[in-house]
Amino acid sequence: MANNFKDVSVEEIKSIMQRSQAAFEAYQLVSAEEKAKFLDAIAEEIEALGDNLLQKASEETNLPLPRLTGERGRTTGQLRMFAEMLREGSWVEASVDTALPDRTPLPRADIRKMLIPLGPVVVFGASNFPFAYSTAGGDTASALGAGCSVVVKAHPAHAETSEMVYQAIKKAIARTNMPEDVFQHVHGTSFESGKTLVQADETAAVGFTGSTVGGLALVKYASERKKPIPVFSEMGSINPVVFLPDTLKQNAADLAAQYAGSITLGMGQFCTNPGLMLAVEGEGLNEFYKHLGQQIEQVKPANMLHAGIHEAYEKKSSAALEQEGVTDVAKTTTSATDIQAEPTVATVDADTFLKNHLLREEVFGPFSLLVKCKDEQQLMQVLKTVSGQLTTTVMGTDADFTAHPKLIQMLPSLTGRVLFNGVPTGVEVCASMVHGGPFPATTDSRFTAVGINAAKRWVRPVCFQNCPDTLLPMALQQANPTNIWRLFNGEWKK
Repeated sequence: MANNFKDVSVEEIKSIMQRSQAAFEAYQLVSAEEKAKFLDAIAEEIEALGDNLLQKASEETNLPLPRLTGERGRTTGQLRMFAEMLREGSWVEASVDTALPDRTPLPRADIRKMLIPLGPVVVFGASNFPFAYSTAGGDTASALGAGCSVVVKAHPAHAETSEMVYQAIKKAIARTNMPEDVFQHVHGTSFESGKTLVQADETAAVGFTGSTVGGLALVKYASERKKPIPVFSEMGSINPVVFLPDTLKQNAADLAAQYAGSITLGMGQFCTNPGLMLAVEGEGLNEFYKHLGQQIEQVKPANMLHAGIHEAYEKKSSAALEQEGVTDVAKTTTSATDIQAEPTVATVDADTFLKNHLLREEVFGPFSLLVKCKDEQQLMQVLKTVSGQLTTTVMGTDADFTAHPKLIQMLPSLTGRVLFNGVPTGVEVCASMVHGGPFPATTDSRFTAVGINAAKRWVRPVCFQNCPDTLLPMALQQANPTNIWRLFNGEWKK
């Protein structure tokens, strides 16, 4: 679909970021409760757009209405989650160590610490999630919740959807009397506009979900600044799945049906798509792959998000299938047309996989490669080779888990989320979720892009020493007027 919006100019970006800085400073005077009402209002205004928003998103992305309905619910749910985070208050990690003037040999000053927002945040909308990772998605919601102003660069693949959500946010700003420029929105297809946004003096941090090439380009722009800033990029992940022997022996057909569904869900256009499967050679594995191939053959092709993603899928999947040693290819038996993707799985032995770096690269779409290993040691070697991941999954029985303690023990060092007996597609929005992982899955494995802890990307700790009580932020005042949990002289107290 054509993008009818004018690209933002370099001069306009300068003005936008200056206004964002001014709005950030005004937003600091807004109470937590008022900020929470603002986030709730954004959710309400998005819902008020009704079916028109869903129809427009479907037109622009080729995503079905049920999927978009669920994603809209996730988006408004995230906003309300951060509103509740603000109301509860302990996310600021307030700690108080009161003065010990009589301590010997050295007395201790009164020392208090909490998290404060960084400043204006630039968010780049994602192509594959027009709601949940775009204009009012997790990056925006968490940054506004953390107390930052936000500038979003709309993804050109769903520019009109982004514009509709922006107008909803503007209504919420007016309804709740927030600083007018606390949220701003721009369009742009050029690399120059993205670079200018990242390198603006006022920009304090950047959020991005997309390709490794795009994410690393933003990191490069940020490093070239006189004052470097953090870039939180969620990038490529092939999300390996390990199938252990006993479960393959007992559940081959059921596992095949489960994973055919996961591989092809949304035509594989999830950052948690299981693009790599691993198992030790054996009869159970052969049976599993036979059933998997049969399942994949029955999946009908469907349109991908846009022509660019389809072209990349065709190129990368073809390149993988052309590699020496890649065999047993199973594809959908229905002919694909236009920008439809052909669901595909294939196998390769571990020796070949370990020698060929191209086979470790993400193929974004309904594609997965099964690596056949000689033994557990070789399987672990393959896992160590595929670098940092958003998810790693283990499918096994209790007997399997008991028999492979070394394998289970190594998994947390490789990934942000370890799953047992499930599929990686689908990310629950909750306090315990981690949607991140070691490089190259993300640029900073210490943080998550989902859940209330996503707000921690946009803050930094500040210490107040011997500060008069009346000058302290409310979260650190002696009487604790906001009634939040604090670490007070080493004990958690209200």
